[in-house]
Amino acid sequence: MPNPNKVTERLFQSPSKYIQGPYAIQNAAKYLGKLGKAPLLLCDDIVWNIAGKELVQALEGAGFKVYRAVFGGEASREEIDRLSALGRKESSDFVIALGGGKTIDTAKTVADDLSLQVAIVPTTASTDAPCSALSVLYRPSGEFHCYTFFDKNPNIVLVDTTVISKAPPRFLAAGMGDAIATNVEARRCLNSPNFGGGLPTEVSAAIGQKCEEILFKYGKQAYEANRAHAVTPALEAVVEANTLLSGLGFESGGLAAAHAIHNGMTAIEELHSLLHGEKVAFGTICQLVLDGVPTSELDRYIEFMLSVDLPVNFEQLGIPHVKDEELRRVAELACAEGETIWNLDRVINVDLVFGAIKAADAAGRDYIKRSGWKRN
Repeated sequence: MPNPNKVTERLFQSPSKYIQGPYAIQNAAKYLGKLGKAPLLLCDDIVWNIAGKELVQALEGAGFKVYRAVFGGEASREEIDRLSALGRKESSDFVIALGGGKTIDTAKTVADDLSLQVAIVPTTASTDAPCSALSVLYRPSGEFHCYTFFDKNPNIVLVDTTVISKAPPRFLAAGMGDAIATNVEARRCLNSPNFGGGLPTEVSAAIGQKCEEILFKYGKQAYEANRAHAVTPALEAVVEANTLLSGLGFESGGLAAAHAIHNGMTAIEELHSLLHGEKVAFGTICQLVLDGVPTSELDRYIEFMLSVDLPVNFEQLGIPHVKDEELRRVAELACAEGETIWNLDRVINVDLVFGAIKAADAAGRDYIKRSGWKRN
């Protein structure tokens, strides 16, 4: 049932400040100075060499005392506890996340544990995690564990598009896979409470629509610009759509089947190597099937996904021989109590979701056959 508590208030939430532009990291001290002077910096070794050294140089040049904690790779409760202990030991006065979605979700939870403010500095535009007041946590094995909710959104989100442009284009595409779900899900959640506990506002609906508009208009162009490591207006627009618009849109608009099916897909070990948005993209096709959209509309989304190398069938996901019992387990997890699929204002059960997953694979294969699509 979408709204069992009969909530009537509308609610919108967002980070306190969002900054985006080329070489933005060089101005980090200007924006982060109000949060403190002794941050706990979370980043992995790869990101440290890409942007960590530059960020620390910019901060230490302005009198900050930065303690770097190496992120272990999984947004798990065990990793959060380890990093929180380091923050207490070092008497850190705020937290910085530098990296991708799992680093960001871990840092937000660490900051909440320590009752500290948090600044998010994403190095890819691969998810809509940076702006939200929630984290997605996983078990050390990589299987989905739970959502964790916070009282407030990040204090600052600082996006350096020069850094984003140097990341592999697969990450930008995954961000588009996550963002393309935003409007598809939110438009089916109009009567369901959002992550803040209120009903969606008109502005959250408008943000979701604008996010989708940008992706269809500039997605392929931005993907090619990323291939060339070029910061262009198209890349700037898509980075904003992936990070800000999708983040605001999903949190205040609502999630539904696409993300619930993603969560179920984490039970298939062969999919652990895929990025979050790659699985969400396929989940979006599943939701469109559940929604009963016309073939022409379904084709439009599949065509977009293929244009930026997102998976649209089992073979492209890397599970060409997946068994029905595995897919039924995905459907069961997607329909678990408390999952976002129950935001849908329609009848849902495991059999319907299982059928939608199989039909989504068939639709992806059929479009490729009819269109003659070939990977570049």
